[in-house]
Amino acid sequence: MRITQKVKKILDHYESDNPGTKANLARILMEGKLGGTGKLVILPVDQGFEHGPARSFAPNPAAYDPFYHYQLAIDAGLSAYAAPLGMLETGAATFAGSIPTILKMNSSNSLATSKDQAVTASVSDALRLGCSAIGFTIYPGSEYAFDQMEELRELAEEAKASGLAVVVWSYPRGPNLDKVAETAVDICAYAAHMAALMGAHIIKVKPPTANVSLDAAKKTYETNKIPMSTMAERVAHVVQACFAGKRIVVFSGGEAKDLDGLYTEIRGLRDGGANGSIIGRNTFQRPREQALEMLSNIIAIYQGKA
Repeated sequence: MRITQKVKKILDHYESDNPGTKANLARILMEGKLGGTGKLVILPVDQGFEHGPARSFAPNPAAYDPFYHYQLAIDAGLSAYAAPLGMLETGAATFAGSIPTILKMNSSNSLATSKDQAVTASVSDALRLGCSAIGFTIYPGSEYAFDQMEELRELAEEAKASGLAVVVWSYPRGPNLDKVAETAVDICAYAAHMAALMGAHIIKVKPPTANVSLDAAKKTYETNKIPMSTMAERVAHVVQACFAGKRIVVFSGGEAKDLDGLYTEIRGLRDGGANGSIIGRNTFQRPREQALEMLSNIIAIYQGKA
């Protein structure tokens, strides 16, 4: 595998990591149609846990089959495929070595009343399945956030020692955060910074809105005239919060939306310096051919061609 200078420069930012972890990061960064550019598009399929099977897959019944997602990610030329234990196990042998995989290590579900997540897999599972990374969600603002951070610390330490990369979903939520606050630019930047502080190699957050939610932060944003009127400006601020861009930051696709709205959002992410997108429902809830066309267009945007 040839490593481009762009990818080598990104790897150089991870000074404490061993060759195994850097090799796995390189595999993700060199995979697919965006390989070598420093940009990523990842397919995450953990929504069965989070929302239930029908809400996740009924719009496109082929997506009930884990093989469908492996093949979709491969055929679309994506950077990696992320999923919980059972989904990766189902196609592990058939698709071994075909695309880098990320084992999602914890999950919630819509039947629960608490804003917590259960650890549902292990680092040994990730190694057994040939994964390049583990994935873990934290909920900054939740009453369970500190327990989640401690779980992440232990799993990340083990993963890094085993030569795996660490991907952190950092989603603010909790009793003091309403829906507006969960995607406010100050909260998104704060959540991304926490993930960086926890040692994440790749950080996943939601696209930020122009709201500033924390009363304690409003004066700072006003006094320092932090630009945030456009998506690109807000994304640049989130990327800056991740050690001045020395950590890989990708943004979620969120709920299914119309294509024009999605492409406009992706252009804002690109122009703000995002490393890429991690898009689930907007991908697999569409018929396969439509999903492939959509992903091709998203890749073209990150390539600067659209």
